[in-house]
Amino acid sequence: MKVPFSWLKEYVDIDMTAQELEKKLFSCGFEVEELIDLRDGMDRVVVGIVTEAVKQEGTHLTICKLDCGEYGKDIQISTGADNIFVGAHVPVALDNSVLPGGFKIKKKALQGIESYGMLCSGEELKINDDIYPGADVYGILILPEDTVPGTDIGEVVGINDYIFDISVTANRPDCQSVLGIAREVAAILKKPLKMPATDYKESGYKLEDFGIRVDAPDLCPRYLGHYVRNITPGESPRWMKKHLALCGLRSISNVVDITNYVMLEIGQPMHAFDMDTLQEKQIIVRRAAEGEKIQTLDEKEFTLNPNNLVICDGNRPVALAGIMGGLNSEITGSTTQLLFEAAKFVRDSVRKTARSLGQNTDSSSHFEKGISEYTVELGMKRALHLIEELGCGEITSTSFDCDAGESKEGKHFTATLSGINKILGIEVPEDAVMDILGSLGFEVRKDGDTLEVTAPRYREDIEIGEPDLAEEVIREYGYDNLVPTFLDSAMVTSGGLKPDQKRRARMKQIMVGDGYFEVSNLAMYSDEELNRLHIKEDAPERNVARIQNPITEKLTIMRTTLAPCLLNVVVDNLKMGTQAGRIFEMANVYFPKQVPVTESLTEIRHLGFAAFGNEEDFFTFKGTAELIAESLDIHFDYERCQDVPYLHPGIAAYVMVNGEKIGTIGKLANDVTAELDLPKDSKDNLKIYLGELDYDKLMQFVKKDFKFENLPEFPEVTRDLALVADEQITCGQIEKEIRHASPAVTDVRLFDIYRDPVRIGIGKKNMAFRITFLDRRKALSPEDINSFVKKILGNLK
Repeated sequence: MKVPFSWLKEYVDIDMTAQELEKKLFSCGFEVEELIDLRDGMDRVVVGIVTEAVKQEGTHLTICKLDCGEYGKDIQISTGADNIFVGAHVPVALDNSVLPGGFKIKKKALQGIESYGMLCSGEELKINDDIYPGADVYGILILPEDTVPGTDIGEVVGINDYIFDISVTANRPDCQSVLGIAREVAAILKKPLKMPATDYKESGYKLEDFGIRVDAPDLCPRYLGHYVRNITPGESPRWMKKHLALCGLRSISNVVDITNYVMLEIGQPMHAFDMDTLQEKQIIVRRAAEGEKIQTLDEKEFTLNPNNLVICDGNRPVALAGIMGGLNSEITGSTTQLLFEAAKFVRDSVRKTARSLGQNTDSSSHFEKGISEYTVELGMKRALHLIEELGCGEITSTSFDCDAGESKEGKHFTATLSGINKILGIEVPEDAVMDILGSLGFEVRKDGDTLEVTAPRYREDIEIGEPDLAEEVIREYGYDNLVPTFLDSAMVTSGGLKPDQKRRARMKQIMVGDGYFEVSNLAMYSDEELNRLHIKEDAPERNVARIQNPITEKLTIMRTTLAPCLLNVVVDNLKMGTQAGRIFEMANVYFPKQVPVTESLTEIRHLGFAAFGNEEDFFTFKGTAELIAESLDIHFDYERCQDVPYLHPGIAAYVMVNGEKIGTIGKLANDVTAELDLPKDSKDNLKIYLGELDYDKLMQFVKKDFKFENLPEFPEVTRDLALVADEQITCGQIEKEIRHASPAVTDVRLFDIYRDPVRIGIGKKNMAFRITFLDRRKALSPEDINSFVKKILGNLK
């Protein structure tokens, strides 16, 4: 939220610089994201009086002499502007000056004549008509004749100012206005707060046969309306235009400007309806009908449903509650009578409507944080005062107040000084506590150690008594006064990672060491992600938990597999020109315990990994799985996998441990690859491999405690064994039998496959294995090895 320093000074006598106030605000919990200097680096730009102006023959230039006071009485500057004249008071950027934005001005020759600076327009000073009259004129900015030569131009046009860009947190909706921040500044500086004027006089006129009704009090607990007639639309005064402009809004007309001004000053979004455009003499606040339409002031049309709250004139919506008015009730130059609206709309209703329609406005951002009934009342009074002050309408005695019956008093709490100090862990003096709470608008009655506290009506965030009051006290008393202490139940621990955390960290290090980059994806995606992988409707991955109020249509279900997320990252990298890479993610997948979901989900940690590029093949990818198994001191078996729809049926395998499936690895199926959103030429020879392991199940097979073993005293012995087998027999099956033949077998590796229908027969293949034997008790003799080999061959028959 943008708050001009000069505007704050209208409510509080601030006797410090903007930089000092920035630190004060930060110290009491308000983050100033940026302190914007409106001068933006401007230097040596002053007022000058044109004392001579001569056209340069043969050019469009005028050679001027200027009186710039102490900077020089006879400064020569050439200009191409055609609105210059002798006696004009103008902004002059002198030699070696700097314009806003850092643009430097130095003397130079124009058409052979030396020019010692530049005459400036409003655009070059980065101001418009709302900041200073005449700034939008094409040409040099002409200043009033009473401006003194040599005066800094920032003082003249009013840009010797700062804008505080403050991040207002969701728990402080009372501070989303200039007045709200001014309250805090007054408390910080221990200065009185000057409230804006809210007095006005009503005429005796009473509008007959007009009414307001709220049919959805659960979404609109308070709705105020006031009838104003004899409207005279026109320009707003300069002070109002400037305040709006400093906050980023352009002036439209006096009536419209008042609604915007009240929103910025008081924090109350307002709307004004042109009474002549209402089809019936009534206003109804209700839920929209299914399929009902509205066209808003920005000329966008929306189709509504009962989740949307609308303001109607009896027949049709004339405003989208809390967001924007309708084009059919817009205030125009011909408006003669209007109805001012100030309301409290329930925050989640406005938020859901704004998000579902994609219509976020300044008004909706205020309502989404929350508006108090006090602010509704103050906003209406302030708007009516401004109508009277600007003389742009007659305030009638016709007013409406639709109230759902909420309390008109601030929240009441009983607290104790000792309780507040116990929470803070320090002893804050009694007088300091009373002064702080009083300066923040709390009414406090003290009886010994007990405090009877009534919060201001605009402080709806105060909920839980002593903890909230302790927070209010310490942010004003100073966080630097806190003394670090242990909680009563605290104990010193050695710290460090838990065993499970260490195992996960080690697994990530293994993946990184094998060339993988870690990625992190959202835990949600859509059914479309599962469709893209051709996952069947009755597959376990379709047993999903659905999001009741999704942020977007792309995040509607909790993920049940990591494969879609990993594939999205691969596709994004390919689109950006990355031709090869390896990625992994260790994260949870989620399954509902029952449908519909009525309790917490079952969370299972998975390890997903993917590789793509011309250098990758099934065996390099399988090597990653082998590396994982070796690091955990377990053994993986593999079985042919033909029923995972997104993996190639001939280049995929189940990963097994002790006969139990723990995951899959394989090449992305050709039909899935063909449907990827990639340029056609990039799909040629594209190889993508996906793997996913149930990490939690895998850890059940891992030894909890690794013990150090001495290096073997006796050497390993290797033997190569070539076997002829039927084509349908897999390497994994043979490897499994070899390992089961003897506990002395420590490693089995396939190093060659040979096929020749003439020499070894049709449907046959020759596989060569290198087998490693080791016995830690003795050295293996040739007879021992021959015995092992004989047993292996016996198992393979």
